Amino acid sequence: GDRASRLVVESLAELPASGDFANRLQHLRRHLHWLNRRLADELTVTDGQRRIMGSTVAALLVEGSRAACVWAGDSRCYLWRWGCLYQLTRDHSLLRELIEDQGMSPEQAGRHPSAHALTRALGGDGAFALDVLELELHPGDTFLLCSDGLYRELDEVALSQALSLASPIATLEQLFEQALQGAAPDNITAVVARR
Repeated sequence: GDRASRLVVESLAELPASGDFANRLQHLRRHLHWLNRRLADELTVTDGQRRIMGSTVAALLVEGSRAACVWAGDSRCYLWRWGCLYQLTRDHSLLRELIEDQGMSPEQAGRHPSAHALTRALGGDGAFALDVLELELHPGDTFLLCSDGLYRELDEVALSQALSLASPIATLEQLFEQALQGAAPDNITAVVARR
C-alpha cells in the first residue's frame, strides 16, 4: 500500500498544470485510470497466489473559483467553509454499503468482520470507477484531504477545531498530534489547502 500510494502521489505531481479546468480534470481522471491498470496489471505480485498492490486516492484540482474532488476508496476530502465542516467524499467501503444499502446502524455495521474492506481502490480487482464532485470556491475555503488513519482517530469536532486555526501548518500539527495520541493503527496522511 505504501509503495502504491507513493507511486500515485509522485505520478500526479508530474501532471501538467496548464490547460483549462475541464481538460485538466479529464487528464487527471484518465491518468488515474491508467494508474489503476498499471497497478492491477503490471505491478501486482504473484507468487502462486495473487497479491494486490493498491491504494486509495483523494485528489483536489483547483483553478480560479472552481474545484473538483476526485476519489476512489476511503481516503476523504473535507471542506471547512464559514465555520461548518462538510465531508465531500463518500467512502467506497463495505461499512458505508452496510449502513446505506442494508440499513444497519453504524454500530452494527462496524461489528461486521469485513466492515473496513474497500469496494473500490486503485489497483483493486473488478471494475474501476472514480467519483467526481465539482464545486465553486469561496474566500477562506479550507480543504483537508486525508487517509483513514487520520479521520478514524478524530471526530468531527476535532477536525473542525483544527481546520479553524489560522494556518494550514498549525492545522496539520494539531491533527497529527491528536491522532497520534490515540491508537493510530494505520498510516496517517493529510494535506490542508486554503483559498
